[in-house]
Amino acid sequence: MKVTATQHNGLTVYTADGFTAAGGVTHGFSTRQGGVSEGIYASLNLGMNRGDDPARVRENYSRFCGVLGVSPRHLVFSRQVHEAAVRTVTSADLGKGLDREIDYTADALMTDIPGVALTIFSADCLPVLLYDPVRRVAAAAHAGWRGTARGIIENTVGRMEEVYGCHPGDILAAIGPGISKCCFETGADVPNAMTESMGAAALPFIEPLPAGKFRVDLKGINAYRLERAGLSAQNIALSDACTVCRSDQLWSHRVTQGERGSMAAVIALIPLLS
Repeated sequence: MKVTATQHNGLTVYTADGFTAAGGVTHGFSTRQGGVSEGIYASLNLGMNRGDDPARVRENYSRFCGVLGVSPRHLVFSRQVHEAAVRTVTSADLGKGLDREIDYTADALMTDIPGVALTIFSADCLPVLLYDPVRRVAAAAHAGWRGTARGIIENTVGRMEEVYGCHPGDILAAIGPGISKCCFETGADVPNAMTESMGAAALPFIEPLPAGKFRVDLKGINAYRLERAGLSAQNIALSDACTVCRSDQLWSHRVTQGERGSMAAVIALIPLLS
Protein backbone atom coordinates (compact mmCIF):
# COMPACT_ATOMS: atom_id res chain seq x y z
CA MET A 1 0.00 0.00 0.00
CA LYS A 2 1.03 3.59 -0.58
CA VAL A 3 0.05 7.01 0.79
CA THR A 4 -0.06 9.61 -1.96
CA ALA A 5 -1.23 13.19 -2.40
CA THR A 6 -3.94 14.41 -4.77
CA GLN A 7 -5.13 17.93 -5.61
CA HIS A 8 -8.73 19.11 -5.35
CA ASN A 9 -9.26 22.76 -6.34
CA GLY A 10 -6.17 23.92 -4.49
CA LEU A 11 -6.66 21.60 -1.53
CA THR A 12 -4.15 18.76 -1.10
CA VAL A 13 -5.26 15.49 0.51
CA TYR A 14 -3.17 12.41 1.24
CA THR A 15 -4.91 9.02 0.94
CA ALA A 16 -3.96 5.35 1.12
CA ASP A 17 -4.58 3.40 -2.08
CA GLY A 18 -5.32 0.23 -0.14
CA PHE A 19 -8.25 1.84 1.65
CA THR A 20 -9.64 3.07 -1.64
CA ALA A 21 -9.22 -0.34 -3.27
CA ALA A 22 -10.97 -2.10 -0.38
CA GLY A 23 -13.98 0.22 -0.68
CA GLY A 24 -16.60 1.01 1.92
CA VAL A 25 -14.68 3.86 3.53
CA THR A 26 -13.65 7.44 2.91
CA HIS A 27 -10.56 8.96 4.48
CA GLY A 28 -7.90 11.61 4.12
CA PHE A 29 -4.97 13.38 5.72
CA SER A 30 -5.08 17.16 5.33
CA THR A 31 -2.20 19.56 4.67
CA ARG A 32 -1.91 23.30 5.36
CA GLN A 33 -2.91 24.26 1.82
CA GLY A 34 -6.25 25.21 0.31
CA GLY A 35 -8.02 26.99 3.17
CA VAL A 36 -9.11 30.50 4.10
CA SER A 37 -7.26 31.10 7.39
CA GLU A 38 -4.76 33.94 7.55
CA GLY A 39 -1.56 34.94 9.33
CA ILE A 40 0.13 32.17 11.29
CA TYR A 41 -2.81 29.89 10.44
CA ALA A 42 -2.58 30.27 6.67
CA SER A 43 -4.28 28.64 5.11
CA LEU A 44 -5.95 25.29 5.91
CA ASN A 45 -6.05 25.24 9.71
CA LEU A 46 -8.36 22.57 11.11
CA GLY A 47 -7.59 23.15 14.78
CA MET A 48 -10.51 24.75 16.64
CA ASN A 49 -8.37 25.39 19.73
CA ARG A 50 -5.41 27.17 18.11
CA GLY A 51 -6.76 30.73 18.39
CA ASP A 52 -7.91 31.02 14.77
CA ASP A 53 -11.21 32.64 13.74
CA PRO A 54 -13.82 29.87 14.23
CA ALA A 55 -15.70 30.95 11.11
CA ARG A 56 -12.58 30.43 9.01
CA VAL A 57 -11.93 27.03 10.58
CA ARG A 58 -15.49 25.98 9.79
CA GLU A 59 -15.03 27.03 6.18
CA ASN A 60 -11.81 25.02 6.08
CA TYR A 61 -13.75 22.00 7.32
CA SER A 62 -16.42 22.60 4.73
CA ARG A 63 -13.76 22.39 2.02
CA PHE A 64 -11.91 19.39 3.45
CA CYS A 65 -15.10 17.45 4.19
CA GLY A 66 -16.37 18.30 0.73
CA VAL A 67 -13.41 16.44 -0.77
CA LEU A 68 -13.97 13.44 1.49
CA GLY A 69 -17.74 13.38 1.00
CA VAL A 70 -18.61 13.60 4.70
CA SER A 71 -20.79 16.06 6.58
CA PRO A 72 -18.99 18.39 9.04
CA ARG A 73 -21.91 17.68 11.40
CA HIS A 74 -20.78 14.05 11.55
CA LEU A 75 -17.22 14.80 12.68
CA VAL A 76 -16.13 13.51 16.09
CA PHE A 77 -13.00 14.98 17.73
CA SER A 78 -11.14 14.10 20.91
CA ARG A 79 -9.04 15.91 23.47
CA GLN A 80 -5.65 14.36 22.74
CA VAL A 81 -3.34 14.00 25.75
CA HIS A 82 -0.39 11.92 24.43
CA GLU A 83 -1.53 8.81 26.25
CA ALA A 84 -2.98 5.47 25.08
CA ALA A 85 -6.73 5.49 25.76
CA VAL A 86 -9.06 4.34 22.96
CA ARG A 87 -12.67 5.53 22.83
CA THR A 88 -15.54 3.66 21.22
CA VAL A 89 -17.55 6.27 19.28
CA THR A 90 -21.29 6.07 18.68
CA SER A 91 -23.83 8.31 16.96
CA ALA A 92 -24.33 10.03 20.33
CA ASP A 93 -20.90 11.61 19.83
CA LEU A 94 -21.66 13.26 16.48
CA GLY A 95 -20.57 16.89 16.42
CA LYS A 96 -18.31 16.73 19.46
CA GLY A 97 -15.46 19.13 18.83
CA LEU A 98 -16.90 21.29 16.07
CA ASP A 99 -20.43 21.92 17.36
CA ARG A 100 -20.45 20.36 20.83
CA GLU A 101 -18.16 20.13 23.85
CA ILE A 102 -15.74 17.21 24.01
CA ASP A 103 -16.40 15.43 27.31
CA TYR A 104 -13.59 12.86 27.22
CA THR A 105 -9.88 12.46 26.54
CA ALA A 106 -8.51 9.83 24.19
CA ASP A 107 -5.73 9.54 21.64
CA ALA A 108 -7.61 7.03 19.50
CA LEU A 109 -11.20 6.70 18.33
CA MET A 110 -12.97 3.73 16.76
CA THR A 111 -16.43 2.93 15.44
CA ASP A 112 -18.49 0.50 13.39
CA ILE A 113 -21.21 3.05 12.64
CA PRO A 114 -21.35 4.28 9.03
CA GLY A 115 -21.23 8.03 8.58
CA VAL A 116 -19.38 8.77 11.83
CA ALA A 117 -16.26 10.71 10.82
CA LEU A 118 -13.45 10.01 13.28
CA THR A 119 -11.02 12.94 13.46
CA ILE A 120 -7.57 13.25 15.00
CA PHE A 121 -5.05 16.09 14.82
CA SER A 122 -1.32 16.41 14.22
CA ALA A 123 1.52 18.78 13.44
CA ASP A 124 4.61 16.51 13.65
CA CYS A 125 3.05 13.64 15.63
CA LEU A 126 1.84 10.77 13.49
CA PRO A 127 -1.78 10.37 12.38
CA VAL A 128 -2.65 6.70 11.95
CA LEU A 129 -5.85 5.50 10.30
CA LEU A 130 -7.03 1.89 10.49
CA TYR A 131 -9.74 0.07 8.57
CA ASP A 132 -11.06 -3.47 8.76
CA PRO A 133 -13.06 -4.05 5.56
CA VAL A 134 -14.23 -7.48 6.78
CA ARG A 135 -15.83 -6.43 10.07
CA ARG A 136 -16.37 -2.87 8.76
CA VAL A 137 -14.63 -1.03 11.56
CA ALA A 138 -12.67 2.23 11.37
CA ALA A 139 -10.22 3.77 13.81
CA ALA A 140 -7.99 6.84 14.03
CA ALA A 141 -5.00 7.19 16.37
CA HIS A 142 -2.75 10.10 17.34
CA ALA A 143 0.75 8.66 17.80
CA GLY A 144 3.20 11.11 19.27
CA TRP A 145 6.34 9.67 20.79
CA ARG A 146 4.80 9.50 24.26
CA GLY A 147 1.65 7.77 23.05
CA THR A 148 3.71 5.43 20.89
CA ALA A 149 5.82 4.40 23.86
CA ARG A 150 2.69 3.93 25.97
CA GLY A 151 1.18 1.55 23.41
CA ILE A 152 -1.46 3.59 21.57
CA ILE A 153 -1.06 1.45 18.44
CA GLU A 154 -1.34 -1.91 20.20
CA ASN A 155 -4.22 -0.63 22.32
CA THR A 156 -6.15 0.50 19.25
CA VAL A 157 -5.73 -2.81 17.43
CA GLY A 158 -6.50 -4.70 20.64
CA ARG A 159 -9.69 -2.77 21.26
CA MET A 160 -10.79 -3.37 17.66
CA GLU A 161 -10.39 -7.07 18.37
CA GLU A 162 -12.13 -7.00 21.76
CA VAL A 163 -15.10 -4.78 20.91
CA TYR A 164 -15.79 -5.63 17.28
CA GLY A 165 -14.20 -9.04 16.74
CA CYS A 166 -11.66 -7.75 14.22
CA HIS A 167 -8.83 -9.99 13.12
CA PRO A 168 -5.51 -8.07 12.91
CA GLY A 169 -4.65 -9.80 9.65
CA ASP A 170 -7.65 -8.12 8.02
CA ILE A 171 -6.83 -4.60 9.23
CA LEU A 172 -5.37 -2.01 6.86
CA ALA A 173 -3.32 0.83 8.33
CA ALA A 174 -2.07 4.13 6.95
CA ILE A 175 0.52 6.30 8.69
CA GLY A 176 0.12 9.82 7.37
CA PRO A 177 2.49 12.79 7.07
CA GLY A 178 4.52 13.44 10.21
CA ILE A 179 8.04 14.08 11.40
CA SER A 180 10.51 11.68 9.80
CA LYS A 181 13.81 10.35 11.12
CA CYS A 182 15.74 12.94 9.09
CA CYS A 183 14.37 15.72 11.33
CA PHE A 184 13.40 14.02 14.59
CA GLU A 185 16.49 14.91 16.63
CA THR A 186 15.95 14.36 20.35
CA GLY A 187 17.65 14.08 23.69
CA ALA A 188 17.80 10.82 25.60
CA ASP A 189 14.17 10.98 26.74
CA VAL A 190 12.68 9.63 23.52
CA PRO A 191 15.12 6.72 23.02
CA ASN A 192 14.80 5.84 26.70
CA ALA A 193 11.01 5.75 26.46
CA MET A 194 11.18 3.52 23.38
CA THR A 195 13.69 1.07 24.83
CA GLU A 196 11.74 0.88 28.09
CA SER A 197 8.63 0.06 26.07
CA MET A 198 10.12 -2.15 23.36
CA GLY A 199 13.46 -3.39 24.66
CA ALA A 200 16.15 -4.13 22.09
CA ALA A 201 13.54 -4.05 19.30
CA ALA A 202 13.68 -0.24 19.45
CA LEU A 203 17.41 -0.03 18.71
CA PRO A 204 17.27 -0.29 14.89
CA PHE A 205 15.08 2.83 14.87
CA ILE A 206 17.46 4.95 16.99
CA GLU A 207 20.60 6.60 15.61
CA PRO A 208 23.07 8.03 18.15
CA LEU A 209 24.49 11.47 17.34
CA PRO A 210 27.24 13.53 18.98
CA ALA A 211 26.65 15.49 22.19
CA GLY A 212 24.10 13.07 23.61
CA LYS A 213 21.58 13.54 20.79
CA PHE A 214 19.68 10.95 18.76
CA ARG A 215 17.62 10.63 15.61
CA VAL A 216 14.51 8.52 16.06
CA ASP A 217 12.46 6.87 13.31
CA LEU A 218 8.98 7.31 14.80
CA LYS A 219 7.29 6.19 11.58
CA GLY A 220 9.36 3.01 11.48
CA ILE A 221 8.59 2.31 15.13
CA ASN A 222 4.86 2.66 14.56
CA ALA A 223 4.96 0.44 11.47
CA TYR A 224 6.87 -2.15 13.51
CA ARG A 225 4.36 -1.92 16.35
CA LEU A 226 1.48 -2.40 13.91
CA GLU A 227 3.15 -5.58 12.68
CA ARG A 228 3.76 -6.68 16.26
CA ALA A 229 0.04 -6.17 16.90
CA GLY A 230 -0.69 -8.67 14.12
CA LEU A 231 -1.07 -6.59 10.96
CA SER A 232 0.51 -7.80 7.75
CA ALA A 233 3.39 -5.66 6.48
CA GLN A 234 1.72 -5.46 3.08
CA ASN A 235 -1.36 -3.92 4.73
CA ILE A 236 0.59 -0.98 6.19
CA ALA A 237 1.01 2.21 4.16
CA LEU A 238 3.64 4.70 5.28
CA SER A 239 3.76 8.30 4.08
CA ASP A 240 7.25 9.58 3.32
CA ALA A 241 6.13 13.20 3.77
CA CYS A 242 8.07 14.86 6.61
CA THR A 243 6.29 17.75 8.29
CA VAL A 244 9.58 19.51 9.03
CA CYS A 245 11.08 19.11 5.55
CA ARG A 246 7.80 20.22 3.96
CA SER A 247 6.73 22.83 6.48
CA ASP A 248 5.54 25.07 3.65
CA GLN A 249 2.95 22.39 2.81
CA LEU A 250 2.39 20.69 6.18
CA TRP A 251 1.97 21.97 9.73
CA SER A 252 5.04 21.46 11.92
CA HIS A 253 5.04 22.31 15.62
CA ARG A 254 8.85 22.29 15.63
CA VAL A 255 9.30 24.66 12.72
CA THR A 256 6.65 27.14 13.88
CA GLN A 257 7.58 26.82 17.58
CA GLY A 258 3.91 26.25 18.30
CA GLU A 259 2.58 29.27 16.38
CA ARG A 260 0.52 27.25 13.94
CA GLY A 261 -2.62 25.57 12.79
CA SER A 262 -3.35 21.84 12.83
CA MET A 263 -3.80 19.12 10.26
CA ALA A 264 -6.61 16.60 10.57
CA ALA A 265 -6.92 12.96 9.59
CA VAL A 266 -10.48 11.78 9.04
CA ILE A 267 -11.95 8.33 8.38
CA ALA A 268 -15.61 7.37 8.00
CA LEU A 269 -17.36 4.18 6.96
CA ILE A 270 -19.60 4.62 3.94
CA PRO A 271 -23.17 3.30 4.38
CA LEU A 272 -23.67 0.23 2.20
CA LEU A 273 -26.59 0.17 -0.19
CA SER A 274 -29.23 -2.35 0.82
